Amino acid sequence: MIAAATIMTQLFLSCAALLGLFVLQSVLVRRDPWDPINRRFLFGVRMTMVLFAGRALMILTGIEAFRVLVLFAAAVIPLAVLILTEGLLRRHAPPPIKAVIGAGAVLFAAMSLWYSNSIDPARLFALLGFQLLGFVLSGWLIVMRDKGSLSASENAMVVRLGLSLILFIPLAAGDFLLLSLGLPIQFSALGVLILCWLAIGLGRTYLGHRATMVNLGVMVCAAVIVGGMLGFFAQHGRDGFLLTIAAVMTTLFVVAILTDARALRLEEQSLGLLRQLASARTDDPMTFLRDLQDHPLVEGAVVVSAESLEDLQDGVLDAIFSAAPVLRRVDPPQLGAVADDHIAYLFARYSATHILLAVPHPRVLVALAMPSLGASPSAELELQVVQRMAALIATQERDHDGQ
Repeated sequence: MIAAATIMTQLFLSCAALLGLFVLQSVLVRRDPWDPINRRFLFGVRMTMVLFAGRALMILTGIEAFRVLVLFAAAVIPLAVLILTEGLLRRHAPPPIKAVIGAGAVLFAAMSLWYSNSIDPARLFALLGFQLLGFVLSGWLIVMRDKGSLSASENAMVVRLGLSLILFIPLAAGDFLLLSLGLPIQFSALGVLILCWLAIGLGRTYLGHRATMVNLGVMVCAAVIVGGMLGFFAQHGRDGFLLTIAAVMTTLFVVAILTDARALRLEEQSLGLLRQLASARTDDPMTFLRDLQDHPLVEGAVVVSAESLEDLQDGVLDAIFSAAPVLRRVDPPQLGAVADDHIAYLFARYSATHILLAVPHPRVLVALAMPSLGASPSAELELQVVQRMAALIATQERDHDGQ
């Protein structure tokens, strides 16, 4: 029972690490794959993906030749960490450190081609020592950095990398000392998932570094408690406890990674309208509005011309849109009974939740329907920016025509 559970849990952890790394890679590529820091990060991410792909393939196929992938990636990862650390700190590592890590990576990468275990455990212990040396040296560079030369966001990213190294070092050591310590599986996938979650969380700056650390502690403690309870109920001894804790913690971090990546994607999409506003290249307000119609926020919006408003009093409309250029059905301005009738008529006729004053003279309105659940504060702000931008373009066009 435990033997089968061990194999299944090891495969689950390897696949989960691959999923987390793939999501992190997608985030980095979507941001800017050619950014110097992102290129260094992507190199490390892809090397780590090779390692866990090798582990998964070995379990699924039973072919020992896939061990080459594991050993090769394990040899290159310390070099990838050093390269990323240099980029984050915006300084080169001392030449002796670069020489040691570079030579070690080449040596152990060449040794990985001998996938047989005939030269183990000597090779594994040497590779473990090299990995620990690489991680410790990168950690030393992080601790000794000049904090004043880095921005707050850069310092936060460096700290998260350092925290990931602190968590990853004992887990990586456990992978190599699996038999010596009597561990049922290799736990380094957990450190990789934590690194992925921390890296993706950097894009959500409003959460704050302290809140992220608190969330990390809560998830780890919750996984230990729940996994411990399940292991106690199953009564499978120490290995059962470790397997259930690892499975629960892996599941929690995979869910957290997917949730944060999805939230980050939605936040990026919500900024799409502002990005379109910033890149607008037209002096015609109607062309400007048509260019925005493909955006989900204003998709299906109705442009209301001056001719369609002939039955309404111009003075009342002037007062309404002077008080609220972006008219919202939930909180219209209180301007008297006549204005209330005009507002009710506009919302009822166009089945709208928001009406924007796009062009003051001749008056052009934009009516759109936004469900209350989709009306986030950022969406409301974007609508105000759209209205202001359209009005400014119309004003500039009118001034130009008058010259």
